[in-house]
Amino acid sequence: MASEDPYTYDDRFRAQGHTPLSGVDEAGRGPLAGPVVASAVVLPPDVRIAGLKDSKKLSPKQREALFWEILTEAEDIGVGVVGPEEIDRINIYRATKQAMITAIEDLSNAPRILIIDAMELPLKIKQVSMPRAESISASVAAASIIAKVTRDRLMEHFHSLYPAYGFKKHKGYATRMHIEMLEKHGPCPIHRRSFSPVAALGLPF
Repeated sequence: MASEDPYTYDDRFRAQGHTPLSGVDEAGRGPLAGPVVASAVVLPPDVRIAGLKDSKKLSPKQREALFWEILTEAEDIGVGVVGPEEIDRINIYRATKQAMITAIEDLSNAPRILIIDAMELPLKIKQVSMPRAESISASVAAASIIAKVTRDRLMEHFHSLYPAYGFKKHKGYATRMHIEMLEKHGPCPIHRRSFSPVAALGLPF
């Protein structure tokens, strides 16, 4: 299945009458800081975007170019953001679901079917959930790019607020630099206090 053309995969569901079809994916489940961001993307059946694939398999420059092409070509796009305080309050798994639900509700029209990366949502919409969906479905790949680029831009904004941590470089992930800056400065307001090793450090300033 993984080798199937991602557009063909989506078209199989459209041929069964499941339109509009939305791909749903998230970015930012693992970092120590910042929000989790989800996106829902509805691509027109006849659109073929060259080079579209899982955001993790693309360079930042490629993602940026595809981001704008998706914005231009997509029939509908929704985005959901859940911040670090809510992540700490309800846990990252539930926060990711909430971000996805918000992204779907942000669409102009309710989709008839959702193709989701490894999640099942409490919505009365037909769902196809599978691991690595962004490598199988063009719509999920598009959603992964929108979510990733949106989150990266948010982390670049947070870098301007808290430059000591290097968020512009590592986007909140647990790199050696990030851990060193955490140990030196302590956590800042966008760190996830429920995540290790942040939980072992002092209170945010």
